[in-house]
Amino acid sequence: MTSRTAVEGVLARVRPFLVADGGDIQLVAVDGDEVRVRLLGACADCPTSHMTLHVGLESALRRLSPALRIIQVA
Repeated sequence: MTSRTAVEGVLARVRPFLVADGGDIQLVAVDGDEVRVRLLGACADCPTSHMTLHVGLESALRRLSPALRIIQVA
């Protein structure tokens, strides 16, 4: 199981790129292999947020554990 602290570390590395575009990301929960996040600011309504989450963030998280997956919450 991946710890919340480890996931926060990955988010901390990704966050500056989101903030530069007027957005942010919030970790909601880590439950087994599911990481639940909420996109904030400009990222919440961005048409490419799916790519940001699943190509960018999910691939970074899979370096921690290959089974991890991202679930976006409203």
